[in-house]
Amino acid sequence: MNPPVVRAARSEDAGAWDAFVFAEPGATFFHRFGWKRVLEQAWGHRTHFLLAERDGRVEGVLPLAEIRSRLFGHALISTPFCVYGGIVAGNEPARAALDRAAVELAESLGVGHLEYRDRDAPARTDWPGTDLYVTFRKELDPDVEKNMLAIPRKQRAMVRKGIKNGLGVELESGVDGFFSVYADNVRRHGTPAMSKRYFALLREEFGDDCDVLLVRSPDGKVVSGVLSFYFRDEILPYYAGDALEARALAANDFKYWELMRRACERGIRVFDYGRSKVGTGPYDFKRNWGFEPIPLQYRYKLIRADAVPENNPNNPKYRLFIKTWQRLPLALTNFLGPYIVRNLG
Repeated sequence: MNPPVVRAARSEDAGAWDAFVFAEPGATFFHRFGWKRVLEQAWGHRTHFLLAERDGRVEGVLPLAEIRSRLFGHALISTPFCVYGGIVAGNEPARAALDRAAVELAESLGVGHLEYRDRDAPARTDWPGTDLYVTFRKELDPDVEKNMLAIPRKQRAMVRKGIKNGLGVELESGVDGFFSVYADNVRRHGTPAMSKRYFALLREEFGDDCDVLLVRSPDGKVVSGVLSFYFRDEILPYYAGDALEARALAANDFKYWELMRRACERGIRVFDYGRSKVGTGPYDFKRNWGFEPIPLQYRYKLIRADAVPENNPNNPKYRLFIKTWQRLPLALTNFLGPYIVRNLG
């Protein structure tokens, strides 16, 4: 039998690439070929999507993108702006071939490090990793009411408070309403916002597999929103934001219950609450819903770098930046944010 051959994927490979991703159990939404266009057009990053094939059949894929930044260094990541990534292969020869090709590419590019964002078993246990991130995934019961009763009592009370407050929900056709609460929310937390164009590209590229749910107060104002991805029988609420009024209305709690309820009625089996940093507010919030943390298996091949990168808000050296950012006008942070975020990945 011929060994698998690794090559750079081309636009005409999109159909075969995604067919493999949808069929392979270890694949995620973030392995989809559409991320190539999103990363290139939204952020201008150079992508290196590698495909392993044998006798014309796809046997493995590895989406990679190159981040160049004077502030945060030079890296090759699978996949930037995504919580999951890494190699997906149907057999060990394909996995090993993709791994070799990625390391060779990283060395030829002269990056500081090569990063695999594995969700499950790490592709390379011999590389250094980090225990900073966890994910939260849980199976939904087909019965809506059983999902409500599975929420711990205190959190369930917050959901019922949101219901009693007369909040309404709707699916947004665009991203304007969502962006209004998202951008203000991240500014208050001291972090730069993604660009509105990025969210528009996500919706354009992934179609029905990407939607936006808005929560409105009784007077009709948008007070909360969430952009979610759908993959096979999973839902992944990925980007979210809340107005200042949301806390008193329990709009954030109501939002995620509505998303869960609708997903259940749609036949979705898994609710993926996404990545959080250990010990943060979002980490505690998800545990309050009855979700248990699952360590993410991020691994780093150090090429020119001396240590695993720490490009996250928990790093003490960014505290002054966060405090300063929180005080800037929203219009200014919306303008400057994308220029900073594009270098983070």
